[in-house]
Amino acid sequence: MRCQMLGAGADSHEGHAKSTSPKAIAPLLSFSRVCAGYGATTVLENVSFALEPASSLALLGRNGMGKSTLLATIMGATQLHRGVIELDGTSLARVAAHRRPAMGLGWVPQDRGIFRSLSVKENLEVAARPGKWTLQRVYELFPRLAEREGHMGTQLSGGEQQMLAIARALMLNSRLLLLDEPLEGLAPAVAEQLLATIKALCADDGLSVILVEQHARQALQITRQALVLNRGQVVYDGASSFLLGNESLLYSLVGVGPGN
Repeated sequence: MRCQMLGAGADSHEGHAKSTSPKAIAPLLSFSRVCAGYGATTVLENVSFALEPASSLALLGRNGMGKSTLLATIMGATQLHRGVIELDGTSLARVAAHRRPAMGLGWVPQDRGIFRSLSVKENLEVAARPGKWTLQRVYELFPRLAEREGHMGTQLSGGEQQMLAIARALMLNSRLLLLDEPLEGLAPAVAEQLLATIKALCADDGLSVILVEQHARQALQITRQALVLNRGQVVYDGASSFLLGNESLLYSLVGVGPGN
């Protein structure tokens, strides 16, 4: 596992032994020196990382450091100024944003993006693509949605809306699930329940997950990799377990101290 920490004007530092696997696994998603933003404004600066198939990544950083922009860039919702983004070896540079979900990308944005004028069942069916994630399976994952399947999006609680947003992304039968602060604004009991569900998704051998979360410890506990951004640049790229176990480093990177 590669661990890279970068600072302003500092050289990279590798803190873990590299994998002894005789054959490298081709990444599902890779960024190579990506600069991207909105219009002429650059938010991401020379971002490089790779995510293996069936892996999970905690995307961390203080507010305004480029985490949501990175997810939006994967989905084609920003301006790519420079660099290469590949999904399973295919460049995304010329792939229109509306075509990316069909390539296996499922995005759950902060605003959840559910169709409020459709029922729970209609929200799910409109996104359905062939694969293992069926209406029955997402109802098994989120029993509350089965109970509320006839209710409109406007009639759901915040927690139910978040469940629906994740379930709809799964109905695309995505290979990569992008979750942008899914626990934000939820009651503690609901957030704990949803975190357990996300942990199960991170362990799914047919799915990769990128999780943006302000509660860094919770994200690190359920993911394999961690990527920390500071002002749009990568300052840590390595194992979640290493960062979780290093109190001083975690504090310096994201301001999380003991008990936070």
